[in-house]
Amino acid sequence: MPTKREIEIRTADGVCKAGLFGPAKAKAGVILYMDAFGPRPALDEMAERLGSHGYAVLVPDLFYRAGAYGPFDAKTAFVEEKTRTELRALIGGTTQEMTARDTASFIDALAKAGATGPIGTVGYCMGGSRALNAAAAHPGRIVAAASFHGGNLASDATDSPHRSAAKIKARVYVGSAGVDGSFPPEQSAILAESLRTAGVDHILENYVGMGHGWCVSDHGVYDAAGAERHWKRLTALFEETLA
Repeated sequence: MPTKREIEIRTADGVCKAGLFGPAKAKAGVILYMDAFGPRPALDEMAERLGSHGYAVLVPDLFYRAGAYGPFDAKTAFVEEKTRTELRALIGGTTQEMTARDTASFIDALAKAGATGPIGTVGYCMGGSRALNAAAAHPGRIVAAASFHGGNLASDATDSPHRSAAKIKARVYVGSAGVDGSFPPEQSAILAESLRTAGVDHILENYVGMGHGWCVSDHGVYDAAGAERHWKRLTALFEETLA
């Protein structure tokens, strides 16, 4: 059975705490990019499940530069003004470029743990765009990248993932919520066209009836059936690319 190991990863900007899951001798690795509420039991459970498939799974605290924060209740944190303000500051203070740069250290940490083979990435909410941008920043190592209810994947921002599609060598899977203001149909169309033009092997799938956050068990919109569908897609992606 996979077990959690608490580790510290030295980056260019400090020390990032992370959870490492899965068997001790896994060759393939997965980086799980958190949603806005940070590492917590719900994400640990997801990493445990991925680790049970034989992968070394890393869950880094992307907000490590901010020092102590939270914990947050995923059901209410964006409703209450105090925690909403804190979350927005954390997200705004952790840029896409920072996470893409940190990913080199995350890959090194997996290698030190024995996962010297191919790497997959998966991200939820704010982590979705980071999983795709990581694949663009490290095309020589990352062979699969997945985003679930990821927001702003094809926005006007200069660091929007669709702008780096030509750098991606990984297979890409994007699962979007049925109705999601952070990733509306027009963004989905732009992302699909960018990936197609770049020659990226990709699938964009709309989970009709699912809300933003449906995959993660402590979200108010968690949907068990929709989450199981997400697991089938994610494990199939990694079985086909990380073997």
